[in-house]
Amino acid sequence: MKHRILRYSILIGYPTLAAIFALLLSSGLIWAVGAKPSVAFHALISGAFGSANNLAETLLKATPLLFAALGMCAAFQCRIWNIGAEGQLYIGALAATIAGIYLPCSSSLIVIPVLMVVSFLAGGGWAVIPGWLKSRFGVSEIITTIMMNYIAIFLISYAVHHPLRDPQGYLPQSSPISAAASLPGLVAKTRLHLGIVLAIIGAFLLYLIFRKTTLGYQIRIVGRNPRAAHYGGMNVGRIILLSMLMSGGFAGLAGMGEVAGVHHRLLENISPGYGYTAIVIALLSYLHPLAVILVSILFAGLIVGADSMQRVAGLPAALTFVVQGLIVLCVLGSEYFVKKHVRTLN
Repeated sequence: MKHRILRYSILIGYPTLAAIFALLLSSGLIWAVGAKPSVAFHALISGAFGSANNLAETLLKATPLLFAALGMCAAFQCRIWNIGAEGQLYIGALAATIAGIYLPCSSSLIVIPVLMVVSFLAGGGWAVIPGWLKSRFGVSEIITTIMMNYIAIFLISYAVHHPLRDPQGYLPQSSPISAAASLPGLVAKTRLHLGIVLAIIGAFLLYLIFRKTTLGYQIRIVGRNPRAAHYGGMNVGRIILLSMLMSGGFAGLAGMGEVAGVHHRLLENISPGYGYTAIVIALLSYLHPLAVILVSILFAGLIVGADSMQRVAGLPAALTFVVQGLIVLCVLGSEYFVKKHVRTLN
């Protein structure tokens, strides 16, 4: 028990110290441009968590990040480097839009589960393609998933300009989805919707899959040593496909949440890069699904709070991204010390 407490202290302590160090570095940059660091950081924190509406906006941004980062955990645990969460999110959003517009049912109890299933299968199916190429021909999944991101993004661009374009509008966007396909709100007078609850449930489900099921055990074994897994009788190709199905499926749910919970239609640029940010979140969480919940909220707070910091402290827009980048780099750099000290405990 003492050994486990010490291990978790290391896992939490070093990233925390790294984040504090990043804030100190950022203070120097903020001071150099003529702003007060105390004002800037107060605006950052209050802008993300200072009121019910700000907290709701942070949780709203955390929802797609959480879904997509869970998908990255599913792939990375199998040592499959899925860089395609962005494209899988777009495909999930496309599937949810088509179902939300054309399903003839008017009951949310039926339509919303259908949207979740079709977006999960669409995103998962999109991810299975590079997974199959990897397991069958040894093609690098890094290259194929990146290439398929662009295919998905331009496919959605074509869809909202032509077959799905709203005939009553002038912007490149689809017709609105039905009311039954919209996720219910959670807090009055805010945009926060049921998606955050579904994402947290998904985190607990993925944790149980990893820790309590045969499939989760097989995924972890294939990730550590695929050759040993093969000699142990595991179907390595099948496990790779299943991990990619889960990975893309969660990213597809992120797209569903944006369509059904935020925009209520498909937009050309529906994601500002959630799929790429999710990669960093998954790595910072050490691929632990429950840790992803906290890290996703913190990253969402950085996104929402940075806008407030820019307005209140008068910082240049580029500097807010520099502050975010410094925090990410320092926390990632702390992984060296985490691994070094955890190794001494083993």
